[in-house]
Amino acid sequence: MKLITTKLVHTLLVACGLSLLLALSLNAQVQTQTDTTTTGKTTEVNVERGVVVLVDGNDLVVKMEDGSIRHIPNVPESARVEVDGKQLGIHDLTPGMKLEHTVTTTSTERTITTVQSVTGKVWHVTPPSSVILTMENGKNQSFKIPKGQKFNVDGKMVDAWGLKKGMTISATRIVEEPQTVIEQEKKLTGKLPPPPPPPPPDQPMLVVVVMHPPNPAEPEQAPAELPKTGSVLPLVGLLGIACCGFSFGIRMLRWI
Repeated sequence: MKLITTKLVHTLLVACGLSLLLALSLNAQVQTQTDTTTTGKTTEVNVERGVVVLVDGNDLVVKMEDGSIRHIPNVPESARVEVDGKQLGIHDLTPGMKLEHTVTTTSTERTITTVQSVTGKVWHVTPPSSVILTMENGKNQSFKIPKGQKFNVDGKMVDAWGLKKGMTISATRIVEEPQTVIEQEKKLTGKLPPPPPPPPPDQPMLVVVVMHPPNPAEPEQAPAELPKTGSVLPLVGLLGIACCGFSFGIRMLRWI
């Protein structure tokens, strides 16, 4: 019983190996050519600007250009910012530093054209779905017939219903598949905040001395005015008496 089972397993393995070799051999009879054609290309550039507000460990807080606050948690250690030609990490950022994140998205429209061609002799046909061909190496291979597929038979194009056993045919299948390839390029640059203005140069100290003006001399007191009862008449009287005395004296001199 064990011997029979061992032989059965061995036979199955050999059969599978032969089937695999046969499939590889048959597939080699089908020639496939692929061509890619670019039909269009668009580029979109998105720029975001902000100013560093806070760096706490690997957390980054940025004030965006529109005034909104953006919290970026767990910034990886591998993230880099290009500042003045230097690559800085998250721990090198400082408040006030300006950041600019540029994302360039390129969309490429292209068409992939696959051309498959096969040549063989009809061994069996089941129109309109499949056909079995005997290839150049003498092996048979089954093919599914695509809808609308035409076959070249001695220079004439026929469909699956026109195939007969023993006919040598060739067929070409062209498949065009549109494809959009999107590529993104990200770039993060920064600019250090301007340094604080230098202190003004040393200037001589200005000493302000407050000089008090000297006390003005007290004005001399004006002599008191004579009382309203005073008069110059006594002085005139004295002068009159003196004149009379002088005149009397002169007379006395004459008499002598």
